[in-house]
Amino acid sequence: MEGREALRRRIRIWLVVFIVGLVLSGLTAFPLVTELRWADELLRSGASPVADRLPGLVEWIGRAREGLEATDAKYPFVLYGTDWLAFAHLVIAVAFYGPFRDPVRNIWVIDFGMIACAGIIPLALICGPIRGIPFYWQLIDMSFGVFGVIPLLVVRRMIKRLEAYELAA
Repeated sequence: MEGREALRRRIRIWLVVFIVGLVLSGLTAFPLVTELRWADELLRSGASPVADRLPGLVEWIGRAREGLEATDAKYPFVLYGTDWLAFAHLVIAVAFYGPFRDPVRNIWVIDFGMIACAGIIPLALICGPIRGIPFYWQLIDMSFGVFGVIPLLVVRRMIKRLEAYELAA
């Protein structure tokens, strides 16, 4: 009995970490212009060794900042799309409350999340070149799917163990 509760507690901890990650990534999609300005200024400051070691990254961040600032100044409605991206992250985070509450019954949400993580890779590889995104940045984007699937795989395995406990009871 106590093993089952400990397992349920570990599942919830992993889910909270995943949900917090989704919420934070969603919230950071709202102030993109400001974030890129800060990142660009930080990378170009004298205190940052990045400019010397990764000039391509600094150039890309500067280009992205320039594009976002120009878009925001002339066509701010285009950034409404990133507001919806942020909202989607928040809504998806809410969906993980189901497995938090009843992991065995809502394991399908974990499967959905793993499918979404896998889908990041072809999206980045197909759309990245079409949109002129440097390959190293596509790798960064793909890492969200790779690192996102890890806690979901762990949670899924624990849910299967919890299911076995419940079937045995």
